[in-house]
Amino acid sequence: MKTKNIRRFRKVLKAARWIRIHFAWLFVALAWLGRRLGWMKYLNPARYLKILDWYIIKKFIGTYFYSIALIISISIVFDINENLAKFTQYHAPLKAIVVDYYMNFVPYFANLFSPLFVFIAVIFFTSKLAGNSEVISMLAAGVSFKRLMRPYMISAAIISVMTFFLGAYVIPKGTIIRQNFETMYKNKKKNTSAENVQLQVGKGVIAYIQHYDNNLKKGYGFCLDKFEDKKLVSHMTASEIQYDTISDSKYHWKARNWRIRQLKGMRETITSGSVKDTTIMMEPTDLVFSKGQQETFTSPQLKDYISKQIDRGSGNVVQYEVEYHKRIATSFASFILTTIGLSLSSRKRKGGMGMYLGIGLALSFTYIMLQTVSSTFAINADTPPMLAAWIPNIIFTVVAYFCYRKAPN
Repeated sequence: MKTKNIRRFRKVLKAARWIRIHFAWLFVALAWLGRRLGWMKYLNPARYLKILDWYIIKKFIGTYFYSIALIISISIVFDINENLAKFTQYHAPLKAIVVDYYMNFVPYFANLFSPLFVFIAVIFFTSKLAGNSEVISMLAAGVSFKRLMRPYMISAAIISVMTFFLGAYVIPKGTIIRQNFETMYKNKKKNTSAENVQLQVGKGVIAYIQHYDNNLKKGYGFCLDKFEDKKLVSHMTASEIQYDTISDSKYHWKARNWRIRQLKGMRETITSGSVKDTTIMMEPTDLVFSKGQQETFTSPQLKDYISKQIDRGSGNVVQYEVEYHKRIATSFASFILTTIGLSLSSRKRKGGMGMYLGIGLALSFTYIMLQTVSSTFAINADTPPMLAAWIPNIIFTVVAYFCYRKAPN
């Protein structure tokens, strides 16, 4: 038996020697690669996050989603109770109610009240830790309050990225479906027409429509003026202009009963006809502005739309600019509100979780109210849209700073 084991050992040793000789280049290459990629050890989460950090992150994120599920469930019950009569009156199909309305209702309101859910999650979880003297134990063990904030900030970063992605790319598409459902089955009338619309559709090109019907995608009393060096060189009129919804071209219009005056020096040329296919750099969305329309655009679409409208000289872009900047500002609110919530609830005080939850709810609703008020000031009082979107964050950053200074260390 011993002889067999010795033979096996010799074979293994011989094989290892053969591999070392013939694959020496591979070991050298791996050693070189290890030296070159040594910086990757800094990307290992285990280097920065300990067991306690993972525990706090799991509890924070878990409580965040639990609060969303609880409060949104209650909201859905109240919404069904309020709208059941309308759903019945307009014969809304069950599938449309569930898929088109509530499947888009949930992410919209979850994202809208994300600051509230962040506050509830931080205060609920941290108050329990403080109530069980776990926070005091951590601080007594040498963990500074600044170090204690690390897992909270990582959780806030996860929520921030998720909030921005949903608000910028996912929710706008669902909002279109939800608004169409509300128009059809909740009798919420959308603005479907516009009067006396004038806009710049190109460099030195001004379009005017006396009346536009968005349902028919048709305009009445149309004229198009072209200027060169501030001089009128062409004037087109048409009794009707129809947007071509099936054309491959984005700006394809069909003019009826048209007439064009070409002006060149002292000479004037007039041409006319019954129907004319033409390309005009405008779309139906440029002509009709309905309430909440800015919420149906993704962030890249909002940016393009704002840029296009500003180039055209349109002044009706403030609400779109506010919406664009608000999506960015709201995602950063997670860090600010997490700092306030942790600083407030990390102390063990008389009144416990109930008092902290009350303070958290009050601060959350104050933040949401400030968002609404600042947006209104931007639209009606000429406040810069970017400043209006960031005012709640600026105010609450000051609050967070003073709360952090008063936090236990």
